Amino acid sequence: MNLLDVYKELNTEAKCLAFLEHMRWPGGVKCLACESQRITRITAKGKLNKKTGRRSPDRELYQCNECRFQFTATTGTVYHDTHLPLAKWFIAIALITESKKGMSANQLKRALGVNYRTAWYLCHRIRKAMIEPNAPKLRGVVEVDETYIGGKQRGHRGKLRNKDVVIGVRERGGDLRLVQTPDNKADTVYRVIADNVAKDAQGLMTDESTIYDFRLTQFKDVPHRQIKHRDKIYVQGDVHTNTVESAFSLFKRGLTGAFHKVSLKHLQRYLNEFSWRFNNRKNPDLFGLAVRRLALAGNLPYAKLIEENAFTPFVRPQQ
Repeated sequence: MNLLDVYKELNTEAKCLAFLEHMRWPGGVKCLACESQRITRITAKGKLNKKTGRRSPDRELYQCNECRFQFTATTGTVYHDTHLPLAKWFIAIALITESKKGMSANQLKRALGVNYRTAWYLCHRIRKAMIEPNAPKLRGVVEVDETYIGGKQRGHRGKLRNKDVVIGVRERGGDLRLVQTPDNKADTVYRVIADNVAKDAQGLMTDESTIYDFRLTQFKDVPHRQIKHRDKIYVQGDVHTNTVESAFSLFKRGLTGAFHKVSLKHLQRYLNEFSWRFNNRKNPDLFGLAVRRLALAGNLPYAKLIEENAFTPFVRPQQ
């Protein structure tokens, strides 16, 4: 579903709720308390405001015939108790998922006719759904490289003073991982690789940096080839890191052209957004996938968003 379809087909609250219901429960509505499918639809009449004389809109509810629990299509989701109409939510999702280089809060503010804080908060709640905590490990030929994101500074001395490290891990012909780290030490880089690459991968491709030494790690039996960038060599047969560097290039063009400025505190969310959109670029229903994931992602309170620690990387759960 493209932006024009969203605008035409999801332009009322009733249509949006019906679409959300289908995305959340493709096999039929289930009770959120006991998962029973014996559900009755009821209409709750809006309450009359004695001060204004206006009646609030009627609400469509589901009631479980087993446990009598009442809920709606938005209960327990990021859409619940939002003051923004679902039609605007869906337009925002369509704009962000279809923008290859991302969309800034200022752009979204102008497109939706909302204030900046609302647009900024909306963007980050959408990004919350763009996390793959249980993504499968990469098993093919995997390229690894690092780049630096942050404030401007001259020279390489004190490189990390105003910048954070981003480790890129990309399987040729496969998925991408972009992970924010506090430093570029060998142990830190190895942890990121171990979290995202299978120990029986077909091969590892890196530059000649000494941080990429796998002889005493679980990757000691994985073929490791290095390209010597210091000697101005960038491709030698099939040995190169151009695949992961092209992902860095796309992300940096998004920072320069769309966002202009990104706080290091929230950098990992932007990395998640670009990785998720890149990995699902061939999905014909990227919009529907995002709507479904948002229904399952849970809410992100504004207070929690602005009080989070500066460093919130993707870490694979212990098996």
